[in-house]
Amino acid sequence: MLYIYLGILILFNACWLMLVLFTLPGNWLMVIGTCLFAWWRWDDGLFSWPLLIAVTVLALIAEIIEFFAGAGGAKKAGAGWLGALAAIGGAIFGAIVGTIAIPVPVFGTLLGACFGAGLFTWIVERITGKEHNASVRSGVGAGTGVLVGTVSKFCIGCIIWLLIAIAAFWP
Repeated sequence: MLYIYLGILILFNACWLMLVLFTLPGNWLMVIGTCLFAWWRWDDGLFSWPLLIAVTVLALIAEIIEFFAGAGGAKKAGAGWLGALAAIGGAIFGAIVGTIAIPVPVFGTLLGACFGAGLFTWIVERITGKEHNASVRSGVGAGTGVLVGTVSKFCIGCIIWLLIAIAAFWP
């Protein structure tokens, strides 16, 4: 019966991993689900403290990368600190609007987040007096940063999922 429970955990974790592509906290849901499972079946010795700490740290690193990637992309492209902040807010707003306006799973959310970060950065950079070309460059940098951040978070999520799956079935 234990292997059935483990199979269900791994399937749920795969579903949680897919939520990352919707800019939702899927990595954290994997970590929380696995920690709860480990606590429930602690006597079985499936998941060790070092593993649980490692996946938690990986989820934290992924979150930090995703959160600051849009701002970092904008800054690298020449945006000021207001433009970098606008990239973060624009990504959140764009993800919500993109999910509603473009009802294609994953694509709408990700496109909306990238476009929102770029648009908000461009607007703020124009308001602060930068030239059009420099503002566009900053906006493209912000959008690219959001894309890189989301892909990075998903890749780290794949590592988390793999670590948990190996620990679940490896003797």
